[in-house]
Amino acid sequence: MLNYNSVIKNEINDGSFSVKEIYPVMKINLRGKKREFLKNIGKNLNMILPTEANTSTTSDKLTAIWLSPDEWMIVSNELISKDSNKYELNEMLFSSISKTNLGAVIDVTDQFVQLELKGKNIYEIFSAGCPFNFNEFKEKKGSTTQTILNHIDVILHHKEENVVNLFVRRSFAEHLWSWIEDSASRL
Repeated sequence: MLNYNSVIKNEINDGSFSVKEIYPVMKINLRGKKREFLKNIGKNLNMILPTEANTSTTSDKLTAIWLSPDEWMIVSNELISKDSNKYELNEMLFSSISKTNLGAVIDVTDQFVQLELKGKNIYEIFSAGCPFNFNEFKEKKGSTTQTILNHIDVILHHKEENVVNLFVRRSFAEHLWSWIEDSASRL
């Protein structure tokens, strides 16, 4: 197992805009189509996976982000232990889904860095480096999208008004962080 090392060493906070890494947070990728898959996931997570494009569902402990008609990212709403990369939920889902050939369960905790962006200017920063039209996205809490930000694949989740969770692959996190920091300084 890997030990979690944060790639982001500081926070950006200029009063009206802030960005920080949220870690360590469990992230699991789910893939499946069968009715039994959806039923099993609903029972194990105690929540229904979103089936409408670019939406999410949230419970007190988990958020399910729609990625495609047969793919979701499950994100813990709570911080986890830095000492271990073993998660009960991942093991339980792997046993009930992957081992029974209903679908795939993949731990992507170490693959994605989660950034939390807050402030009224976040959509101006996104628009500076992203082709996506944020008009509907920023009006609807729980909206999600997979897009490009400064030529980097990202997943965006509208958590609440003026708060967006951004998921980026670890290998691109520092580069994207520098771009966000530079863009924020120009506002």
